[in-house]
Amino acid sequence: QYLLVGGGGGGGDGHASGGGAGGLLASTLSVGAGNTLTATIGAGGAKGSNNNDGSVGANTTLTSPAITDLTANGGGFGAKEGADGGAGGSGGGGSGDGAGTGQPGGSGTSPQGNDGGTGAVGGGGGGGASLVGQNASGSDGGDGGAGTASTITGSSVTYAGGGGGCSQQPSTAFGSGGAGGGGNGGDNVSTPNAQPGTDALGGGGGGARPGNANGGDGGDGIVILRMATASYSGTTTGSPTISTSGSDTIIKFTANGTYTT
Repeated sequence: QYLLVGGGGGGGDGHASGGGAGGLLASTLSVGAGNTLTATIGAGGAKGSNNNDGSVGANTTLTSPAITDLTANGGGFGAKEGADGGAGGSGGGGSGDGAGTGQPGGSGTSPQGNDGGTGAVGGGGGGGASLVGQNASGSDGGDGGAGTASTITGSSVTYAGGGGGCSQQPSTAFGSGGAGGGGNGGDNVSTPNAQPGTDALGGGGGGARPGNANGGDGGDGIVILRMATASYSGTTTGSPTISTSGSDTIIKFTANGTYTT
């Protein structure tokens, strides 16, 4: 079994939206003995500051001559005031503005993720692996889309949640980050800065309100492999985390590395 998550998109700054989650791929593959699988972990996109967009997350890949290469796309960026959300594994939310003329969210990559939400005065939420980002409602920021739960590690963990959009007025609510590591958006009261997405979950960063504030960085991606312990070779590079669950061995890469079957 395998699970790949791309790096989450960075949240924007200034009536800003949440970044999209990194794309998620999960299935099975068959690899003969003596082949090397190379895991390349996508970094989360940088946060936006000084009324700028965030950055797109980097792709996460699993490659080998023995397989068809796999690519989980990085999440789309969260947008600054007056800008559309970025496309990616999941799309970044669309920004808001003072007039409430919100911009559309970016497109997700099917079947890896979903579209970002539309802005209003507040910013739209970034898309997640399971759900689209929520549209902003007036000055309330949109919530990030929820990620997808997986038991590949032996327990249920949710990956690839979208970042929340910012709110604009003291009485309104920031968008909450989607389950799966999405960061909350900033608000107009105590937390103008947005929260980052969570590393190793590929969460999107939250969007920040106008002023001296910053969006949240996107979370780094991950590669997880699971196989029968009887078939596990023990040959890795890059210091992945090795664990077992029942009769299976799990290899978790949070930095670049290889596994030789």
